[in-house]
Amino acid sequence: MIPAAPTPLQHSEPRRWQALWRDAVRDPRELLALLGLESLADGLSDAAAAQFPLRVPRGFVARMHYGDPADPLLRQVLPVLDEERLVPGFGLDAVGDAAARRGGGVIHKYNGRALLIATGSCAVNCRYCFRRHYPYADDIAAAAGWREAVALIAGDASIHEVILSGGDPLSLAEHKLAELTDALRAIPHVRRLRIHTRLPIVLPERVDAGLLDWLRGLPWPVALVVHANHANEFDASVDAAMAALRAAGVTLLNQAVLLRGVNDSVEALANLCERGHEAGVLPYYLHQLDRVAGAAHFEVDDAEALALHAALAARLPGYLVPKLVREIAGQPGKTPLAQASTAATG
Repeated sequence: MIPAAPTPLQHSEPRRWQALWRDAVRDPRELLALLGLESLADGLSDAAAAQFPLRVPRGFVARMHYGDPADPLLRQVLPVLDEERLVPGFGLDAVGDAAARRGGGVIHKYNGRALLIATGSCAVNCRYCFRRHYPYADDIAAAAGWREAVALIAGDASIHEVILSGGDPLSLAEHKLAELTDALRAIPHVRRLRIHTRLPIVLPERVDAGLLDWLRGLPWPVALVVHANHANEFDASVDAAMAALRAAGVTLLNQAVLLRGVNDSVEALANLCERGHEAGVLPYYLHQLDRVAGAAHFEVDDAEALALHAALAARLPGYLVPKLVREIAGQPGKTPLAQASTAATG
């Protein structure tokens, strides 16, 4: 039963991370001005920004290199004219989410796991996001106190792991997250919780006492998958957030996307894996780009991706090499890229 009353985790006053969230940069021209790159304004896409608005915390902007038009963090968030190109093979639902929707914000693709679209909100809008066209208004798990999502999970004993995604689930306050986890405690077949979030990277202030209290009180092993694509996304504030999460008993993994102009070199990928490990985060997946409309300019072809991954494996110890995968709609799990490429050409 989901409690109707707020839990002790509820905060009546806005907290620092919420204030920083509200103060995020939302105007592409302001972002360029902050970086001394006003000359790039002619390459902005107002249409792309209207369809998928810019949002980037100022702390993340501070990690960008002033005056560098090729900055890898800037490239991930700036809406540009390339997004307006219509490219065959790039669509609105790149990974088959629609076919796997079960109602109540639940996506059930893989055996043993159910993913909840917890919210549509994110602290940063990444231009390559595979859910940039997702109908969040129609399908949010947190709506109506998670009741429909919890009922679906309770009714399927094959589900052992609940995955919180979005949007970004950590954009929700702890009392809202606790509504879900308090209800999941009563389901004996739920054994693990996984959280996919970019907030500890782009807004590390989110990892505060309230969040850590909630995490420490959970009855299951918790894996938290952060999303960092470049070593420059880590700084002292992110390191501190990762240390606090580890101290709360959370397993930290990183999931990156291979992106043209961001991390498409052995040097960039190796630096990312090593810098993440210094912060206590193990590499998990390196995804080939999901072919979502508006993101074609980020794509690295499969042959180049395989060559980069082989060079990375030759350079780093195995535990620092992420799995190179592609998500293919209808498949029972993430597909290793070599297999995906063979299936496409065979």
